[in-house]
Amino acid sequence: MKKSLVRAALLSMMCFTVALLHGQSGATPLDDPFLWLEEVEGPRALAWAQAENEKTLGLLQSDPRYDRFYRDALTILQAKDRIPSVWLERQGLENFWQDETHVRGIWRRTTLESYRGQDSRWETILDIDALALAENKNWVYKGRSCLGRRCLVKLSDGGKDAVSVREFDSEAKGFVAGGFQLPEGKQSVSWIDRDTILAARDWGEGTTTEAGYPFVLKELKRAQPLDQAREVFRGQRTDFGIAPLVFGERRSHVTGVARRINGFETQYVLFGPGGPIELDLPKKASIVGIASGRLLVKLDEDWIRSGDTSFKAGSMISYDLAEWRQDPLRAKPSVVFQPNCRQALSGFGSTRNFLVLTILDNLQSKAFVYRYDQGAWHATPVPLAKNATVSLSATSAQNDEMTFTVSNYLTPTSLWYFDAESKRLELLKTAPATFDASKHVVEQLEATSRDGTRIPYFLVRPRSARFDGSTPTLLYGYGGFQIPRLPSYGGALGRLWLEQGHAYVVANLRGGGEFGPPWHRAGQGATKQKTWDDFIAVADDLIRRNVTSLRRLGVIGGSQGGLLVGAAITQRPELFNAAIIEAPLFDMLRFTYLGAGASWTAEYGDPAIPEQREWIEAYSPYQMLVPGKTYPEPFIFTSTKDDRVHPAHGRKAAAKLAALGQSYFYFENIDGGHSTAANLIERARRLALEYTYASRRLCPEPPEGAP
Repeated sequence: MKKSLVRAALLSMMCFTVALLHGQSGATPLDDPFLWLEEVEGPRALAWAQAENEKTLGLLQSDPRYDRFYRDALTILQAKDRIPSVWLERQGLENFWQDETHVRGIWRRTTLESYRGQDSRWETILDIDALALAENKNWVYKGRSCLGRRCLVKLSDGGKDAVSVREFDSEAKGFVAGGFQLPEGKQSVSWIDRDTILAARDWGEGTTTEAGYPFVLKELKRAQPLDQAREVFRGQRTDFGIAPLVFGERRSHVTGVARRINGFETQYVLFGPGGPIELDLPKKASIVGIASGRLLVKLDEDWIRSGDTSFKAGSMISYDLAEWRQDPLRAKPSVVFQPNCRQALSGFGSTRNFLVLTILDNLQSKAFVYRYDQGAWHATPVPLAKNATVSLSATSAQNDEMTFTVSNYLTPTSLWYFDAESKRLELLKTAPATFDASKHVVEQLEATSRDGTRIPYFLVRPRSARFDGSTPTLLYGYGGFQIPRLPSYGGALGRLWLEQGHAYVVANLRGGGEFGPPWHRAGQGATKQKTWDDFIAVADDLIRRNVTSLRRLGVIGGSQGGLLVGAAITQRPELFNAAIIEAPLFDMLRFTYLGAGASWTAEYGDPAIPEQREWIEAYSPYQMLVPGKTYPEPFIFTSTKDDRVHPAHGRKAAAKLAALGQSYFYFENIDGGHSTAANLIERARRLALEYTYASRRLCPEPPEGAP
């Protein structure tokens, strides 16, 4: 049976090859011979994936570097002396931890005093490994939402975005008998009070969007059957999805819904005594919390309000909460933070009395605490390290405590505690070094894109680099969804790549969020080609500077970054000698039919609209794979359980390369969802495979003295 399925798959590829040779290049959705690979768990598709996996593992795991890379990666990932990231909760510090004993992980708790010490004493709240064993499930923990001791725990089967939700008592350390329990689905839930929740989920036929997300919100009482929940809001099937909105000092003062019209536009509706109230906010705005008695709103577009007040895209504004509650349509906002053209708001949070912002200033991170006093916001800088990425990692709603992580490419991550009231700053933890960084330096450089725009990038290179094009270099990029890519310490990257005498580059492309909403808009929709142009410009600049060469340059990216790499190697295949493509988008003429793709038309456009299809088709990597070109033997990595970016994108890319007679590597992890790894063991394997592949392609001769 298995052999016949594989044989059928190979026959399809042979037929496609004949079609290509007869001039039918760039298959359209109507004549695509690999549509059968879109059936996620179809027997034929799974047999094909298994055969590809066996081939890839056979080649890469037999390389003498693989075993060492795997051992090193697993040692780093499972190290007990790495920093436990924490949440500041009412009963202390909480953490989710995975290691070789707790493969799926444990949710645990300690005190600040204990956490300060070398050997923290942890109290287990929930053991996911034990739960999975008891229930014979491959549970992956996806977080929780708590009201006091009661928590709505999210559990995913194999790492999918779809989760089951179950009520858990964090003090009794057990699931609540007769508590809230929602079956698997893409869903979001919030507490209203101890016995009531708001849930956006699949309530049955006709209640999910085209992308598979919910657009119906219902109020559910304790012990109430799902089919008796009361509907409180209904969006539209064409929406991205909806989520409950609950905030206030007692969490029950304000309730409503955030209706995401698309990936970037949101309509906010409050549930008032007299009925629903649509808020007077621009569509590209987000309600992000409360601080100093004021409601906080982040703007992602310019906003002229009432003809006399204007706010700039990327700003944070606030309303007096009491005034806003009394009449949300007449309350007047004021500015908290407004960026200049090289700044961006990168993170935010609130404590009992303070607002906390992290700001990028020409890609340099700074942290500030803000307090509202006498009609104005007053900012105080938090004196953390310069030339590093500063990220707000946790805040406390009970007091004015917070933690920050500080990281860069060559310095191990550190965790800092800050009390905003007393202004006390304390170093809590420093991660151990996992590689020798003394032989590398970091430079911030710029390339010039096709239209003349300066594109910054970070180069991590050996101090002894000869600038003769001989340094093996991996170029990473993302460039989408207003997400910035900033310096951080990567232990496995350092040990498996940099320590071998190689270079690593991160490009800050248009489409990302490095310089706020305008930087994103410059590489979005009709202008998406500029993202690809920027990436190619950085590659050209590396070669112009003789950092590396065509033979030594590889590219890497995942998800949107996988699409980026696909566009780069199809538009300039001669420029690269390796390409690692993780969980990618690839067939952009069918992306709206695959996984959650219909929710991303605001980023890319809609191929069902002729004008937009034209610009998408011009770069869609799947259609751009054509006879007569030689591609850089890419390594495509995806997951069967990825219910966000459908595995068919990667599958079809590999199948088409095979039909074209092109070399490639393909691996499909069964579990892991969009992260392509469900646990640390699978993640270590992925890293070892990828760096083994990159080493084979970019530095085939092992360095002197290598084992």
